[in-house]
Amino acid sequence: MLRTETRSFQIGHLTMGGNNHVIIQSMCNTKTKDVEATVKQIHELEKAGCEMVRVAIFDKEDASAIADIKKQIHIPLIADIHFDYRLALLAIENGIDKIRINPGNIGSMDKVKAVVEACKQHHIPIRIGVNGGSLEKDILEKYGKPTAQGMIESAKKHVDILESLDFHDYAISLKSSNTLLTIEAYTLASQTFDCPLHIGVTEAGTKLGGTIKSSLGIGTLLYQGIGNTIRVSLSADPVEEIKVAKTLLKELELIDHVPTLVSCPTCGRIQYDLIPVANEIEDFLNTIHADITVAIMGCAVNGPGEAKHADIGIAGGVKEGLLIKKGEVIKKVKQEDMVQVLKDEILKMIEKQ
Repeated sequence: MLRTETRSFQIGHLTMGGNNHVIIQSMCNTKTKDVEATVKQIHELEKAGCEMVRVAIFDKEDASAIADIKKQIHIPLIADIHFDYRLALLAIENGIDKIRINPGNIGSMDKVKAVVEACKQHHIPIRIGVNGGSLEKDILEKYGKPTAQGMIESAKKHVDILESLDFHDYAISLKSSNTLLTIEAYTLASQTFDCPLHIGVTEAGTKLGGTIKSSLGIGTLLYQGIGNTIRVSLSADPVEEIKVAKTLLKELELIDHVPTLVSCPTCGRIQYDLIPVANEIEDFLNTIHADITVAIMGCAVNGPGEAKHADIGIAGGVKEGLLIKKGEVIKKVKQEDMVQVLKDEILKMIEKQ
């Protein structure tokens, strides 16, 4: 897939932008000062496939906790800061890898300079985060409502400040809870800026609704070659965000170390309870980092043929099912043993890869 060319910079051990892969990120919903809870959640995110993670910095305790958190995690840590430049300086002092702050919102130019100089000294990139729901008053008055052009204008204000201070390691996000506005804003941004873009639909909603909106918004942009890092925003366990992000990237063939599950929608021919089986296998596959396609089929009549594109799968029947590899029936399996046999065979296949 053709990707939009951008500048690049380092975030910890990762390189964002250029021709590098699309980075999956999420945000903790713990109190950052609660180091134990925050580290626990980050470990869960790491296991799920998260590549960098953001934490909210509300006060000095949060900023001071960064050093302890960093010692216990394995992915870059991002500080989300609003208005108070002193929290940015304290986060940088404690070893943060990147900060999200809008330079136009932190007061005098002296305060902005202090943050930028600290970022330069420690090689810390900045994300400018524009939100359609909180545009500047003058921009809203000019356009009458949140628009893509208004969001670009807002971003330019912050970009101009950083550029005037000879700071170039920045990314931009232009998020809205309106999916079509989000797509329009990022499309325009890709034509306006040459920096990496952090893409996502903000306040997307619950697990179901947010997944649909994020898939439409993020998926459309990625298909156009736009975006260098993604965050799927869900009112759910942050681990769910990673599952959606990985599936999106896999379906767009932007990553290849994620399993694919194919499962039958079921009909009147089905003779076993397929849905819980499919859910259990999906949970199992979420713990695996490998390019493998697994099929869960409803009946032994059509199952083998319909699953021929899968590496491995099962098709259920009365009291027993069929274990299938590449469309060929390998053996019959008792219905109560199907799930475990399939898991064992998946692990064997991965070991041989």
